[in-house]
Amino acid sequence: MSTAQQVPIQHEREARPLKRHHSASYYVHRARDSLTTRVSKIICGIFLTLLFIVGIAAFIAWLSLRPHRPRIHIRNFLIPGLDQPTGFDNAEIIFNVTARNSNQVIGYYYDSVEAFVHYRNQVVGYAPLVDSFYQEPKNTTILYKVLSGATLNVTSDSWSEFRNDRALGTVVFRLDVTGMVRFKVSTWDSKRHRMHSNCEIGVSPDGSILASYKNKRCPVYFSN
Repeated sequence: MSTAQQVPIQHEREARPLKRHHSASYYVHRARDSLTTRVSKIICGIFLTLLFIVGIAAFIAWLSLRPHRPRIHIRNFLIPGLDQPTGFDNAEIIFNVTARNSNQVIGYYYDSVEAFVHYRNQVVGYAPLVDSFYQEPKNTTILYKVLSGATLNVTSDSWSEFRNDRALGTVVFRLDVTGMVRFKVSTWDSKRHRMHSNCEIGVSPDGSILASYKNKRCPVYFSN
């Protein structure tokens, strides 16, 4: 027998795995697990959605209840007769400021508001502005005052200093507005806080406020 001729070798086919047939209880259990998973996902989704809504609502409430400080702006400031050599005898300081409550739901009780005018760290004018008033949210109050006579402490020396600065082009004063303030939300009132607001004000040689200082917002801070 020739070696070139070989008897074909027949390979045995690999045995295929037998398919298992599960019982009905197995499929019922699988369906039950799938339903439980879906219900769990739905409940988890609802919980996260509610948590998100509550978080947004709490954030909005915090924004609306977070108290903002009063906004004090200088609207006008005038010293008539500043160009007069001896004008201190009839000296006047006229100013107009606004107090703005920018809160949405928080009101202010002002128990007292006073104004001090400083020149070179010396008080040259003082007067109470208002005794007390309540300011509604989103409201602006105008505070107007004329300081003269007993409310002014302007001497011939201080008037000469005014005129020396006037010769340089600008006379700079500082207006301080102070008062006791309480915050009000619905029926709740806070304790009293002392409000301080101070602004530098430059006037021109004719005694009127310079344009760069007009409508200027003054810094505001509180102390106990």
